[in-house]
Amino acid sequence: MSHTSPPLKLSTAAILTLPPLLWAGNAIVGRMVHDLISPFALNFLRWAIAFVLLVPLAGWTLGRHSGTWSHWRQFAMLGLLGIGCYNALLYLALKTSTPLNVTLVSSSMPVWMLALGRIVWGIPVSPRQMAGALLSVLGVAVVLSRGDPELLLHLQLVPGDLFMVLATMVWALYTWLLSKAQVPQRLRSDWAGFLLAQMVFGLVWSGLFTGGEMAMGQFHIQWGWPLAGALLFIALGPAILAYRFWGLGVQRSSPAVAGFFGNLIPLFTALLSIALLGEAPRLYHGLAFALIVGGIMVSSRRG
Repeated sequence: MSHTSPPLKLSTAAILTLPPLLWAGNAIVGRMVHDLISPFALNFLRWAIAFVLLVPLAGWTLGRHSGTWSHWRQFAMLGLLGIGCYNALLYLALKTSTPLNVTLVSSSMPVWMLALGRIVWGIPVSPRQMAGALLSVLGVAVVLSRGDPELLLHLQLVPGDLFMVLATMVWALYTWLLSKAQVPQRLRSDWAGFLLAQMVFGLVWSGLFTGGEMAMGQFHIQWGWPLAGALLFIALGPAILAYRFWGLGVQRSSPAVAGFFGNLIPLFTALLSIALLGEAPRLYHGLAFALIVGGIMVSSRRG
């Protein structure tokens, strides 16, 4: 069987562009509320709200014969990686690290995607994919250095950066397992049901992590409208909508191709910061966009 990816269609590219935009918003909002709520509690409440919102759409997934329980091992693993771990690690990273460092670390996503595919599933990495990865990472470096390479030389790593390395590896593995999951067609074809099945187990993992946070005396929460608004946004946008479109995009292309779109997150983060802070866009933003999109196009073209 051939492991080459199908050509990237414009519609698929559009589908894969929305999650990075929403996840950029997730990083900004997560940073804004880190004083109001502890990281694991934020992750648990975010998914608990998303679960309540999805049940009316896909409550059948919780039934005995839905396929969720007979395939519990796969859903437990997807729930652990994509729901229990990834965002908890991201929020933990944002507590001690700067958005600059966190986005720099997350720019390694295409490299982890290609490496995991090669090591675990023996999927070959083409020179074209390697070139695309380098172009995309270069584009991210342009954003982070604000067009000044000297800034990159003065970056200092903190514990949060290591949490982000782990989070990026976790997301790469989650994306591959998402594409490899052997589940009933009814579940696979119903996006809400497929996500809800992952949430059932993800909430258990997330609840356990929050319990550990409480036991260590790190739990805190400060209720108010700012936190309520933040929770509603990250439950609706970065959770439900972004996961829906990421899963669909992975199905239509491949985990390796989808991984390159992750590099749009730091660019969108920079642009959203400009919008929030009222700063004018700079020339280097255009250059970075060209490099990142160039990396996506080079890597996804047929040789």
